[in-house]
Amino acid sequence: MKYIVDVRGKRIAVELTPGSATVDGRAQPAILHAVEGTPVRLVTIGDEVHRVVVRRRGARGAYQLWIDGFTYEVEALDERTRTIRDLTAKAAGPSGPASLVAPMPGLIVRVRVKPGDVVAAGDGLVAMEAMKMENELKSSGAGIVRAVKVAPGDKVERGTVLIELE
Repeated sequence: MKYIVDVRGKRIAVELTPGSATVDGRAQPAILHAVEGTPVRLVTIGDEVHRVVVRRRGARGAYQLWIDGFTYEVEALDERTRTIRDLTAKAAGPSGPASLVAPMPGLIVRVRVKPGDVVAAGDGLVAMEAMKMENELKSSGAGIVRAVKVAPGDKVERGTVLIELE
């Protein structure tokens, strides 16, 4: 079985067959032994023996490994699942709070934030007058104000970016 393993931001291709493991194209003899009555496994790779404890984490394929006294957070997924997850992530677009855009044409009355301000979901960012009514435009999520693109008195069209968040 072939897996794609993410360790500290690095992707490693691992293929396991009975008695061997191929890591990034390099095949070596590999054997796994359980230590009876403990969560410890002894992994022999080539001439090296490693003591390993594996703990499952919340997400599918997520594990915490203790290898010879060092801790690693890893994600190990088979090729098919890794490909599907990568494609889904690309289709989802950028993550994080969305920039605040004008929902309709109007006049900016007040700007309540400046670059560097930390905002929470639902915080009022801009007051805008449209159709003889004043509307408070709020943050869709928590974030930090990256840029303020408008000032009081500016006339804006629908879809104009008012505040950029990160």
